Amino acid sequence: MQEQGKESQYEFLAVHEDVVRRVLETQPAEEELYDLAELFKVFGDSTRIRILHALLESELCVGDIAQILNLSQSAVSHQLKILKDAKLVRFRREGKIIFYSLDDEHVRTILSMGMEHIEE
Repeated sequence: MQEQGKESQYEFLAVHEDVVRRVLETQPAEEELYDLAELFKVFGDSTRIRILHALLESELCVGDIAQILNLSQSAVSHQLKILKDAKLVRFRREGKIIFYSLDDEHVRTILSMGMEHIEE
């Protein structure tokens, strides 16, 4: 059996060729899977999850988030940069204050689905 143009180095028992072929045809590119794994790594930090959860309720500035989470503003800013780089939060400036919010409904959906899953 060949796997995406490469000889397989493993022997398999009871391989269902049609199912394997169909699944292989629907697999995203390796780069896309890598990007997806990187996105989920961002969700692997409880501080970032706490920030995202706070932003579910309202747009907030760094000081607000720091007070809600009982963290320093520099710690919150560091985590917000990671969330911004992952396109999970966006910001807008109002004078000297920067307000953060969830980037879009996808982020809200991911968080909501995660909560539903753990509450089952």
